[in-house]
Amino acid sequence: MLLAVLALLAGLALLVWSADKFVDGAAATAKYAGMPPLLIGMLVVGFGTSAPEMVVSAMAASDGNPALALGNAYGSNITNIALILGLVALISPIAVNSQVLRKELPILLGVTLFAGWQLFDHQLTRFDAWCLLGVFLLLMIWSVWQGMRNPGDPMAVEMNSELANAESMSLKQSIIWLLVGLLLLILASRMLVYGAVFIAQSLGVSDLVIGLTVVAVGTSLPELASSLIAIKKGEHDIALGNVIGSNLFNTLAVVGIAAAIQPMSVDAVVLTRDWTLMAVLTAALLVLGFGYKKQGRINRFEGALLLAVFCGYTGYLLSTVLG
Repeated sequence: MLLAVLALLAGLALLVWSADKFVDGAAATAKYAGMPPLLIGMLVVGFGTSAPEMVVSAMAASDGNPALALGNAYGSNITNIALILGLVALISPIAVNSQVLRKELPILLGVTLFAGWQLFDHQLTRFDAWCLLGVFLLLMIWSVWQGMRNPGDPMAVEMNSELANAESMSLKQSIIWLLVGLLLLILASRMLVYGAVFIAQSLGVSDLVIGLTVVAVGTSLPELASSLIAIKKGEHDIALGNVIGSNLFNTLAVVGIAAAIQPMSVDAVVLTRDWTLMAVLTAALLVLGFGYKKQGRINRFEGALLLAVFCGYTGYLLSTVLG
């Protein structure tokens, strides 16, 4: 048990560090390749911070623990909105200026509803997986189009300022950090999955609950770190963009890859409890971020409510384990 706990903690620490280096290397490499700042923000940073969820879920599925993979993806989405945005808004209210993000919010809700529809038969088949990955591919194409036609979007301005730091990194350094970050990310994910599964089996806790709690929060730490740094610099759209991009990636690519590797049976509670909360939080984020006849904004009171929801949900999950 001690070895499993150490593997879990070391895996989490290495996961955060390697994900940061991976995203930095990827962003700098993309800048050298001439990719527009908005596109880097939407694809490289927004989706790149979900690399831990992708690798962890893929390994969990390949090891025969698909419930851990699904719990990681949905739990990370709940964590991103309720914990990360709640905490960030409590520190500094989030103003939504980017028109691209306002377009992404209804897309995120639509993707979430589509994912819920797939769960009604309590199965995620390979056909479901390919549908999710197909939608993700279409979303990638749309993101490229948006990035090319909106060079003056507020998020692009923020990202351009953020990428000024990348100029201190040579192309060779960028590629090295990209590859090193990816390799360490894989190693950290292997340690994390081993530790989480061993602990879950030893304590009689389901893989799903471990995925929804410890693993989900752990793999969401890169989003938390990047969002806190962004809000400290006043880059509100980057902070929100990280969460929206990550949730899109988790719902489509992370679950899609895991189900393609190992089709899974889905407990009814996933639809009635976990997906439902994820959908409600996504709808709330749409209302808050879109603003309707005024600028979208998440104030401190709303941030506190989001944090309260996260604490209540996590407490309920833990009570089901302890009870």
